[in-house]
Amino acid sequence: MGRIVSNFFISFDGVVERPDQWHFPYFDDAMGKVVESGMETSGAFLMGHTLYREWSEYWPQQGAEVPFASFINNHPKYVLSHEDFEPTWQNTTVITGPDDAAVADLVRALKDRVDGDITMSGSATTVRWLIAQGLLDELHLLVHPIAVAEGQRLFEGTGRVPLRLLSSDTLPTGVLHLRYAVDYAG
Repeated sequence: MGRIVSNFFISFDGVVERPDQWHFPYFDDAMGKVVESGMETSGAFLMGHTLYREWSEYWPQQGAEVPFASFINNHPKYVLSHEDFEPTWQNTTVITGPDDAAVADLVRALKDRVDGDITMSGSATTVRWLIAQGLLDELHLLVHPIAVAEGQRLFEGTGRVPLRLLSSDTLPTGVLHLRYAVDYAG
């Protein structure tokens, strides 16, 4: 049975939007190893429709010499969407349904049949939906030592979300790698 594990680059003040504008000065070999270890346990990749549109325009154009491009282009991908559409990116399946309950059932079925983690990167709206449905298993945060001050925050509109710390590490750049289980019973 697969677990849904969400990964975020997040600022100290909780912003997850536009990490391309503040994240890269902190990316080093240590962070690369953290990202790579998440790829090693991934049996499938889950994303929202917005991230799919952005990534499906970019990653297929990147050569196999880019390690993440080779990974994501060949990996099974699932897109949660309010509308059905025909995906153009190889190995992509759209998950949609008439209502949240039907889509949640499809995601539960996906978890039952995937070996390894169902990993995510970004897709804050999708992560909030997964939390509301009781479907997100783990949240892996790379908390950057910068306050961005504006942009979408991960926990906007979620209400209380109890988390249980699984592990914590400090990277040489001062980035905190925090792994949490979502504690639905808490």
